[in-house]
Amino acid sequence: MVDLEKHMKKGLVERPTGAILAFADYTSKMPNMIKFTVGEPDFNTPEHIKKAAEKSIADNHSHYAPSNGTLGLRKAASNFLAKKYNQHYDPETEIVATNGVTESIYDMLTAVLNPGDVMVIPTPIFPVYIGDAKSIGAKVVEIDTSKDGFKLKPEKLQRVIDKYGDRVRVLVMTYPTNPTGVMHSQDELNAIADVIRDKPIFALCDEIYSELNYDQPHASMEHSLHDQVVLMNGVSKAWAMTGYRIGIMCAPKKITEQLAKVHQSITTTEPTPMQDAAEEAFKNGMNDAIPMKKEFQKRRDLLYDGLTKLGFKCVKPQGAFYIFAKIPDGLEQDDTKFNYDLAEKAHVAVTAGSCFAQGGQGYVRLSYAISMDQIKEGLKRIKKYIEENKNK
Repeated sequence: MVDLEKHMKKGLVERPTGAILAFADYTSKMPNMIKFTVGEPDFNTPEHIKKAAEKSIADNHSHYAPSNGTLGLRKAASNFLAKKYNQHYDPETEIVATNGVTESIYDMLTAVLNPGDVMVIPTPIFPVYIGDAKSIGAKVVEIDTSKDGFKLKPEKLQRVIDKYGDRVRVLVMTYPTNPTGVMHSQDELNAIADVIRDKPIFALCDEIYSELNYDQPHASMEHSLHDQVVLMNGVSKAWAMTGYRIGIMCAPKKITEQLAKVHQSITTTEPTPMQDAAEEAFKNGMNDAIPMKKEFQKRRDLLYDGLTKLGFKCVKPQGAFYIFAKIPDGLEQDDTKFNYDLAEKAHVAVTAGSCFAQGGQGYVRLSYAISMDQIKEGLKRIKKYIEENKNK
C-alpha cells in the first residue's frame, strides 16, 4: 500500500485554534463537567426562523443559489445593517453571503495578502485570523493590548506601520472582541482609522457580536473609514444560528468583485434553505437578540462579581459573552497547566489565555453562554479549588 502521508505537502501551518479544540474535546469526555469553554449561545433559534427553513425545504429551494447569495438574503442584510447601524451597502453589488464569518475571514485575507505582506492584529484575539494569514505566507505582527485595557492604541499601531511601511496590508479589528468582551468607543475607532486613512491598508472589521453590546451603542470602524473596510457580520451569535453557517461580507463594489472570486472557488454558494432562514432573521428578527442580551448581561454580572471576589482580575465585558480573567497569585500561573489541573480536580473547563496570542499568558477565558445554575455551580467549584490549591 502506498504511504500517502509522506507525500503530503510539507510545512502546513498549524492552526492556532487547534489547542482550543483539543482541550474542548478532552473535557467533553470527562463526566460532570461545567463547561465555560463553549463559544456559542445556549438558546434555541427563534421559531419564526426555523419555520422559514422548513418552508424553504418544503418549497423545494434545494438548488444552487447565486454564488454571492440569494438576493432576498442580501437585501434583508443590507436593510438590517442600514437600520441598526447606519452602515450602507448595495445588496446587488456590495454583499456576499459566506459559510459563516470564518469563511469571510479566509476569503478576505486570501484576496488581499501575498507572501511577505504584513497583517497587524491586536491581541489577545481569537486566533483564526493568525492561522489564515500564516497559511498564505504573510507575516503576522501582534500588538499586545493587555497593558492598555485590551484596546488598541493608535500610537502603537503607528509604530508598526512606521517599521513595516508599505508591507502592511491588513489591520484586524473585531469588537466586541473574543476573548475579552471589550468594545471601543466611536471616537477611539476614529483615531485608529486616522492612522491608516489613505494608505493601501484594509481594515478587516469582524462585527459578529454587534447585537450583543451591553453598555453602549455599537461602534464601528466602518463609520470612520468606509472605503477601506471589509465588514463582516452574520446570524450565528445574535440569533443562536451557529449551525446554519451564514455570514455576510460587505465592501465597496470594486473590492467585493475581487472577494467574490475567492468565495466562488471556496464554497460556490451556501445552502439555499439556510440562506432563506438567515433572510428571515435579518428581515423579521431585528429585535430577536434583546431577550438573549438581557440574559447574557445578568450572567456576565454574576460571573464577573463571583470571579472578582475569588481574586481574579478581569476587565468587565461590554459585549459578546466572554470574561478574560487573570489567574490569582498563589496558583499555577502557566495557564495551560492551570487549565488542565482545574478540569481534573474541580471538573470545571475554561480556556487557556495563551491560546489567544500575545497578552493572553496567565489568563483564562470563561464563556457565560451557559445557564445561571451552571455559573453558580462553577464558581462554587472554583472557590473550593482555590482554597485547596493556593500557595501549594
